[in-house]
Amino acid sequence: MTFAFQEVGPHHISLDPACELAQSIAKSIVWYSPRFSPKDVPRFYDISSLTENPKLFQATVDALVHRYKAMGDKAPTHILGFDARGFLLGTPIALGLGIPFVMLRKKEKSPGLLVKSTPYAKEYHEESEDTMVIRVGSIGKGSRVVLVDDLIATGGTALSGFELVHAVGATVVDFCSIIAIPFLEGIKKIRAYKDGHFKDVTVFTLIDDSMIGPNNCGDPSEWPEGKSRTYSANEVPE
Repeated sequence: MTFAFQEVGPHHISLDPACELAQSIAKSIVWYSPRFSPKDVPRFYDISSLTENPKLFQATVDALVHRYKAMGDKAPTHILGFDARGFLLGTPIALGLGIPFVMLRKKEKSPGLLVKSTPYAKEYHEESEDTMVIRVGSIGKGSRVVLVDDLIATGGTALSGFELVHAVGATVVDFCSIIAIPFLEGIKKIRAYKDGHFKDVTVFTLIDDSMIGPNNCGDPSEWPEGKSRTYSANEVPE
């Protein structure tokens, strides 16, 4: 599957929207309304619609591995994936590069000694603000890190990763996500953080959410009002 990269803005690279890979991803990603998704957002993008398509998922990973191999002696030494959908994309990229994959986990879920980010807010309401943690020693001084997540929205989650990488003396060489949602200005928030400390770090996104059309909605065409969207194990329809 063919792919090409383009510069969207200062230190913002994406797939060329006209290339085969970008078009295939945009056609593949299914979204759901708040009624049929776990969060109260207008569109909840279901990344499993990419991971359940082996050929397209492999092509996506191949494009990213190609990008990071091409960096030569500036290539990453570690891939850090955000809990939890960043784990899906980050792990095969790390394997393709032959480098460690490190989990950025929520709410001190990892064992051992941990470094914790400051609380951050997201594009949807939570009862309490989240924090991210990494295990002490998983990255350190001299590490060159790519941060990986499913999308970039308000930038709150992304900045927790930037903060932790910087705190342990490592360097972020790229923030990578499948989808960008430009109107939420997450990239702008990254650029403004601590008077521009991360303004020159490249953000790499595969597609813009404007490429994902209304026909990609996965909501059932008919569903009784008030009926739960979850079946119990003994009532799964045939």
